[in-house]
Amino acid sequence: MALNIPGVVVMVFFYLMVFGTGIWASFKSKKVTKKTSADQIEMTLLGNRGISLVVGMFTMSATWIGGGFLCSFAEAAYYPSRGILDALHMVIAYCFAFIICGLVFAKPMRDRRFVTMLDPFHIKYGNVACIFTIISLIADLIWVPTTLSALAFIIFAIPPTIIGAVAITADWNKTSYGSPSPLERGEGANIFPITLNNLTPPYIAICGISAVAAAVMSSADSALLSGATTFSTNIYKGILRPQASSRELKWVIQAVVVVIGIGGTSLTSFEKGVLALWYIVAEMNYVFMFPQLICVLFFDVANVYGSVMGFLVSLLLRLLCGWSIFGIPAVLHLPGGSYENGVYIQRFPFNTLCMLCSLASILLFSYLAALQFDKGIIPESWDMLNFLKLPRKLPPMGASKEDKKKEDPHQDPSEPMMNTSC
Repeated sequence: MALNIPGVVVMVFFYLMVFGTGIWASFKSKKVTKKTSADQIEMTLLGNRGISLVVGMFTMSATWIGGGFLCSFAEAAYYPSRGILDALHMVIAYCFAFIICGLVFAKPMRDRRFVTMLDPFHIKYGNVACIFTIISLIADLIWVPTTLSALAFIIFAIPPTIIGAVAITADWNKTSYGSPSPLERGEGANIFPITLNNLTPPYIAICGISAVAAAVMSSADSALLSGATTFSTNIYKGILRPQASSRELKWVIQAVVVVIGIGGTSLTSFEKGVLALWYIVAEMNYVFMFPQLICVLFFDVANVYGSVMGFLVSLLLRLLCGWSIFGIPAVLHLPGGSYENGVYIQRFPFNTLCMLCSLASILLFSYLAALQFDKGIIPESWDMLNFLKLPRKLPPMGASKEDKKKEDPHQDPSEPMMNTSC
């Protein structure tokens, strides 16, 4: 395929413009920080919380709903024995979960001025929150290669897309590309740029590539910032060095961005393909994190013992249902499944089952643990996870730093609300 010189020029200009915007934003944020009482870390990570609630809600819901759809069809592409329709149960499940993420979770987190999604876990669950922090970091790391490789695998491992259909039915003899077709030449991974370059006017091709580049950059830098925020706030500041200064944290953030960027990029050559990585991220968020987030934000009864049991229940059930990406066969055969080539294929919505069982387990075991500790049935000396020393509730919405200090008298009001040991 010939090099598209105008396209290269436009892309270089596009990236330079993005780079220049970043430099301009950096200088502007420093000026705002000096003129106001804005916290340096909040300015760096959250833009001094300048994004409106509506924009934040739409950003979260759009990202996760889109991810739900893509992962659902990725499942069908990764498992050829399943049809597209067999994966639609995941569409419904993910859309339901991610709409809630955008429309329900954004406001309580924003009103409590949390920096990351992990803050409420560290407040209520103490050291155990390390489990969910690690899961979140792994998800952010894996999200980078999936977005970088999104174009080739999502639009063209999957036939029912407009551009893919055009590429298959096009008469390539009438183009400068000629015969045989890109798919017959084994260039299916490059079908998008080939199609734009040969079947559309130059300005359409440039706009198409630029749009995809912008979307991929947006998702990739979101994953980088999320991972850097989680590590610097919930691990480095909250656990390793509670006394770290804002300047020190800024250096940590920059270092983590580089590490996650390099590590994520190296995963683009993952043996089982980027769709497998995408599917892993979706399952981790939906099965393990989603029920935990619901409980920690909206159920005061939820506590550290219930959280641990909920996680163990969801992990055990997920492994029993089989995890073919990791070569784990299904031990628990749910209704509707069948054997294909000697392997049991689950057709029951097992991810949703695992999620719901985790949700129920968190609430049930939290209630039982609190009841037995409060009534003295279990002695205080057996409280290995420090349930009796941890807050039973999150700070009220709209709480000031003074209110949060009252909630945890040992917490410096200038520090993030989280446990400092792990």
